[in-house]
Amino acid sequence: MKLSSMNWMDVEKYLEKDDRCVLPVGCAEEHAYLSLLTDSILAENIAVEAAEPEGIPVLPVMNYGFTPNLMAYPGTVSIKLETLWSVVKDILGSITQHGFKRILVVNGHGGNAPLEGYISKWLEESENVKSGIKVKFHNWWNAPDTIAKVKEIDPIASHASWMENFRFTRLDNLVQPEIQKPLVDYSKLAGFSPEVIRKELGDGSFGGFYQRNDEEMDQIWDTAIKETRALLNADWD
Repeated sequence: MKLSSMNWMDVEKYLEKDDRCVLPVGCAEEHAYLSLLTDSILAENIAVEAAEPEGIPVLPVMNYGFTPNLMAYPGTVSIKLETLWSVVKDILGSITQHGFKRILVVNGHGGNAPLEGYISKWLEESENVKSGIKVKFHNWWNAPDTIAKVKEIDPIASHASWMENFRFTRLDNLVQPEIQKPLVDYSKLAGFSPEVIRKELGDGSFGGFYQRNDEEMDQIWDTAIKETRALLNADWD
């Protein structure tokens, strides 16, 4: 359940029987013809659908992440890694103070991946060790079962391609290109300016078809939900 649907008394009552919660983390960046908030939408929806049957609270999604390379695309918002971690650290400090001890971070943006290392170091701090705080960091889109399902359907998948094109990331009244864009070797663009990267990427897709049928997308979604829910219920030690 979303934290927005609870009051403080609901949370206090919940903490009498459980100490799990979910923090979705996303980004505001170009996704070709898809929503600029694709990463945030997917992270939040997966968190909510995975946690809902268990009655586990889901915190508001963080809509900003680290994405400096795509800043030549209007609408993209990038914050420094230090800023991102500072906010996440404060969130973790707040919720653990109230009694949440098992936290699943559902990440929807590759640029946020360094958070996992920051969190690991934070967990090693003595007060967190003594309190028994546990945090799992989950990149939902490349988790084993989910990425296997993606590759089973179509191995040519990338940023802003069909694999992120769900009903809720698609914009109304916008027709997707009916081509398979050649994959861009994004690793070769490392170190280039955002302007050069935009010139190389064009519309912003890294390659692949722009859209596949919703039946296939539902298979990926169902897999991602089950994989995320399993993390909530698995051994936290």
